[in-house]
Amino acid sequence: MALVLTELELPSTLSPSKITSFTNCPLAFRFSVIDHLPEPPSPAALKGTLVHRALELLFQEYPRGSRSRSAAHASLERAWQELRDEENGELEGLGLDEAATAAFIGDAHELVGRYFELEDPDDVRVVGLELHVSVNLDGVTVRGIIDRLDELEDGSLVVVDYKTGRAPRQEQSRSRLGGVQLYALMCEAEGRGRPAAVRLLYLRDRVVISATPTDQAMRATRQRALGVWSAIGRACRQDDFRPNPSGLCRFCSFQAYCPAFGGDPSQAAATIIEADLESKKLDEGALPA
Repeated sequence: MALVLTELELPSTLSPSKITSFTNCPLAFRFSVIDHLPEPPSPAALKGTLVHRALELLFQEYPRGSRSRSAAHASLERAWQELRDEENGELEGLGLDEAATAAFIGDAHELVGRYFELEDPDDVRVVGLELHVSVNLDGVTVRGIIDRLDELEDGSLVVVDYKTGRAPRQEQSRSRLGGVQLYALMCEAEGRGRPAAVRLLYLRDRVVISATPTDQAMRATRQRALGVWSAIGRACRQDDFRPNPSGLCRFCSFQAYCPAFGGDPSQAAATIIEADLESKKLDEGALPA
């Protein structure tokens, strides 16, 4: 009997995060991006969101000359209040008690404080914060959000991306620049001109990784993006998303469905149906009587 392949729906857009996700593990990419399997909230991810928002507020609300440490910590407190006021399901899902909440906020303040050891924000001329960019690369819609876009004295641009996780080892540092190099390519494609530099600011380890978007780097970035898109399309057509076991597996919430851990990917379908039913129940409950 011939094997019948079910073609999966191709994502509508590509982004730096999707490229990283698929490259790290095609199967986890499918569960997250295509199947939309529910994932438990991540303390690290939510803390990253909080710190990013605090630094956005620092540059948004305070002019040059007033971006002090106290202003940054005040911005973090405001970001934290915003998060709480949103009745954020992720925050509630963490289930933090009073002590854990204090530790969570304390570490966020530590990260914000370490930012000042990497650069002086009063020296920065910002032209974009949480900047949405979208371009068409050979028929592929590529979208993303740039943490910060700076303008230097000569009018050239710099793409800046904050990282709240650990910095990579020196031999891996170049490979981490793929996302910001793609942002540089997108800036150029949007007509802003090619940025003079791209920078990753690793707050926890107080490390800056920077590079110049050369012609060679831009060609390689374009080829990599289109190559990943082609691989995603092939995997969708053949329903062939394979696991890629690595050190990242210990952070993965899909182990129950992963063959590398004795799981069965087909069982994920039941979870999807259950999540859809639960969502419909919530929607129906929200309807007026």
